[in-house]
Amino acid sequence: MDSATTLARLEATIASRAGGDPDKSYVARLNARGLAKIAQKVGEEAVETVIAAMAGDREELVGEAADLMFHLLVLLGHQGVALGDVLAELDRREGLSGIDEKAARSQ
Repeated sequence: MDSATTLARLEATIASRAGGDPDKSYVARLNARGLAKIAQKVGEEAVETVIAAMAGDREELVGEAADLMFHLLVLLGHQGVALGDVLAELDRREGLSGIDEKAARSQ
């Protein structure tokens, strides 16, 4: 299974539901509630992912990481940022030392 294709399909599904009926779509409900609620959900899922990792529960970690990625894609879509833009940034950073890349951002 191609993970990039999975994420692209999920991004398309999220986009197709963003403006839908909040009573029938969780994505539409989140978008209707606005940026602050979506950002809050990303934060909650990030914390739950960390807790699962620290607990050493692999199955829980997988589930929480999936929730985090889903909510991150909702956030990106709400802000008009394409997954491709994020992937392009990761491609740009590939092969760079994380320390060097971070130092270059602060200059």
